[in-house]
Amino acid sequence: MKQIPLAIGPDPLPTFDSFLPGANAAALEHLRRLAMPASPVYLWGPSGSGKTHLLRALAHACQQGGQRVGWFEAGDATPWAMAPGWSLIVIDRCDELDAAAQQAAFALFVEAATEGVQVAAAGRLPPVDLPLRDDLRTRLGWGHVFALQPPAEAETRAALRREADRRGIFLSDDVMDHLLTRFPRDLKHLMALLDRLDEFALSRARAVTVPLLRTMLAEEGAAS
Repeated sequence: MKQIPLAIGPDPLPTFDSFLPGANAAALEHLRRLAMPASPVYLWGPSGSGKTHLLRALAHACQQGGQRVGWFEAGDATPWAMAPGWSLIVIDRCDELDAAAQQAAFALFVEAATEGVQVAAAGRLPPVDLPLRDDLRTRLGWGHVFALQPPAEAETRAALRREADRRGIFLSDDVMDHLLTRFPRDLKHLMALLDRLDEFALSRARAVTVPLLRTMLAEEGAAS
């Protein structure tokens, strides 16, 4: 279980306002207007479609309102336990839960239903296709289920441009085109690449250019 931290340093926590809705506007509006406790919410879609962003935005909104949130995901040590006073339980990467985590997640669902605690979860597959025990798979599909789509190219460009502006980076069209044609258009991957490029440019006291990007990648490849 992870406690969602407050924003410290240059990387702000994902919020509803920083989410580019695109084809996912219905999911965004549902979570914005969620009156807890309500039916469970499950988000599914490929990597980079915004699942974790929306879950963290929901957790952040709850915390801003003085509510307590518990966060669990595949790979966390078990057993999982619900603490007193929680208003929201989040379970991420549901498609990767092992047998022990599945048992822990099912127990959380049962306790949350008894205590009137909201559950929100996400995975890369729809509930019916999750490789999970039947009782957990059924509960994940009980409430509102939203299929998320990765951002279109224009939305990806807008997200990269906005993050570059926030960091004070001039991201030329040449660099943007290089990022979008040479790398997977997974926004999470691209944001991580931009983060590394920002640090590399600062360490070299140079502007962000395509040659600088190539130099960084070459040095990373030589070091691996």
